[in-house]
Amino acid sequence: MRTLPERLVTTHLQMASQKQLQPVYLESARRSRCRMIRLENVDVDYYRFLYGAVGGPWSWTDRLRESARQGIRSDLASPDFSLDLFYEAGAPAGLMEIMREEADFEIVYFGLRPAFHGRGLGKHFLASGVQRAWDEGAQRVWLHTCNLDGPHAMSNYLKRGFEVFRVDEDPMPPWLRPDGSLIETLRPTSADVRVTWRHLRQ
Repeated sequence: MRTLPERLVTTHLQMASQKQLQPVYLESARRSRCRMIRLENVDVDYYRFLYGAVGGPWSWTDRLRESARQGIRSDLASPDFSLDLFYEAGAPAGLMEIMREEADFEIVYFGLRPAFHGRGLGKHFLASGVQRAWDEGAQRVWLHTCNLDGPHAMSNYLKRGFEVFRVDEDPMPPWLRPDGSLIETLRPTSADVRVTWRHLRQ
């Protein structure tokens, strides 16, 4: 069981040019077993399954609440939303969720299922997803991560060419238990805090 740090440190990273991307891909034999597929017409239950499978170790809980269904449904229907699913040997390994604002592409969620950690897939799939964003017209690709994220996330982002442009430090949200799980009765409902919560769960 993990223990939360005393302070929440949120790091904002970006690529402002495609030239920054430093891709690393799997060797050809393994690469041939991997696929990245853009999901179309995704239903809410399948989305929530993927979200929970990837985010479980990092306390991604916000979109698993029943009250989150309408927000998920709205995102899935948005023309600015995309969801790419990564497969290895036919099994779903991870996902990348992007929300676009014109040519500004935010990676809202990115991660792998626990069974696929430690096998070099994270750098391959991150590079593949970011390259797709540039191919689709991005002029900037950005994300936030925090010190609740996986231990290798920051290193992967930096090695792929993302640069830090802001770091925020705040008190740990009171609605998280010491092990990172959600205290439902303290979960805030204001729109501003919902935005912060979405970024925290990355």
